[in-house]
Amino acid sequence: MPHAALLETLIVVFLYILAVFFGIKVITQTAQPAKALGYLMLLFFLPGIGLLIYLGIGENRRINKIYDRKLWRDIRRYEQVKQRIHKRSLENLAANEKALAPFSNVVHLLLKDTLSPLTLHNEVEILRNGEGKFPAVIKALREARHHIHLEYYIFENGIVGDEIKAILMEKAREGVEVRFVYDDFGSKDIKRRFLRDLRASGVQVYPFYRVRFFANRLNYRNHRKIIVVDGRVGFVGGINISDRYSNAVTGKPSGGRAGHSGPSGLASRSAREKVYWRDTHLQIRGSAVYSLQYLFLSDWSFASGQDVEFHDSFFPRSQVQGQTLVQMASSGPDSLNPTIMMANNAIIHNARRYVYITTPYFIPNESVYDAIRTAALGGLDVRMLVPFHSDSWIVNKAASAYYEDLLNCGVKIYRYQKGFVHAKTIVVDDSLAMVGSANMDNRSFELNFETNALVYDQGVAVQLKEQFLADLDDSDRLDAARWGRRRGFTRFQESVARLLSGIL
Repeated sequence: MPHAALLETLIVVFLYILAVFFGIKVITQTAQPAKALGYLMLLFFLPGIGLLIYLGIGENRRINKIYDRKLWRDIRRYEQVKQRIHKRSLENLAANEKALAPFSNVVHLLLKDTLSPLTLHNEVEILRNGEGKFPAVIKALREARHHIHLEYYIFENGIVGDEIKAILMEKAREGVEVRFVYDDFGSKDIKRRFLRDLRASGVQVYPFYRVRFFANRLNYRNHRKIIVVDGRVGFVGGINISDRYSNAVTGKPSGGRAGHSGPSGLASRSAREKVYWRDTHLQIRGSAVYSLQYLFLSDWSFASGQDVEFHDSFFPRSQVQGQTLVQMASSGPDSLNPTIMMANNAIIHNARRYVYITTPYFIPNESVYDAIRTAALGGLDVRMLVPFHSDSWIVNKAASAYYEDLLNCGVKIYRYQKGFVHAKTIVVDDSLAMVGSANMDNRSFELNFETNALVYDQGVAVQLKEQFLADLDDSDRLDAARWGRRRGFTRFQESVARLLSGIL
């Protein structure tokens, strides 16, 4: 018995020595205090389990080096087009100075930080849910003549996935260049035969950062949902390729997955059955498609190891005469700054009348949290639409921990009841609409590759606002007084989850 007790003591001491070692690593290598605090809590309160979690989803120097190489490739392309993009964007800004006045600093932010051009001559269509997106995508794919480029976090076998697969194979046999990048974690249920069939028909397919071991399976993922056809039409937003995203497809979710993976890759039992899926995507025609093309080709170069030349067939002269202004906000582990997070802050700070936010995962950092509270305290109409039930218990608890303070500041919070709301949108003052792949959480701001489209157009903004207000009819508004009477144990759970919010 003494020997057993001694062995137990030695194991505990050894685990705490490891906790101290990795704790020093966390402090020196983790930039965000909330994230560092979360890891330190795990390491010292659960020394064995916490260490495994840190090794599984924590910092990874090898990945950083890999993305350094990706960033270097992107910078080379950046220098090739820098002057031309900068000049044209400033011309568009000057020509539309009055319309863009409230958000000119947002335009400058994206232009200076990521060289994201402000493009004119665009036509933008809001696609509601999968039943709105997939027919438009299938039509565009069938009309492809030169190339099809797809980049998706989740691509699953099923009615939708199989139909798109058949079109890609058909187009490849016709001589159309088809390139497909899928995230190796998000799309882990793609069947090998599915990929073999694509490659056999001439489709070029590569995973984005192949998962070989568990370590960092959940971090540094490509969360983008992009399609570019012939350099003329593009799709961007929150809708992946899967049957669950279309309410026109009945039955259980396809692909054998136990529900959609949330920000930490976890799925709840409630997500196993088919539920009504509320989501938003954009179809864009015009010069803004060039930005999506640039993003795809940069990610393709990283995933495939190929350097694709930026020839004119990828960036054909646009014939679109529309006057919609569009700019892309993109960021990821290879970014010098958390661009999407900074764009969110700038948009909220520049609002003058209202800010309407839809997000499935609300775990903000302090700057975004303060921006929302400041807007509400300043008298703006600030509303948030979030899920009634998230697909991750701990994420739901962490998000709930923020609600009481927001309610007390005057933020109106609505929880969607009809099904699961997965859209990621912001609409402000009938002037700006943002739709994309980024959630309002640390994972989207810092860890994943994301892309949002900013549309500076009254017509699009009003349409998105109307959809937001219609969704409120299917939602329950939180009452501040009733919410404040939550049980003590519930508050405790939320507080613990919030302490871990930096790593969720």
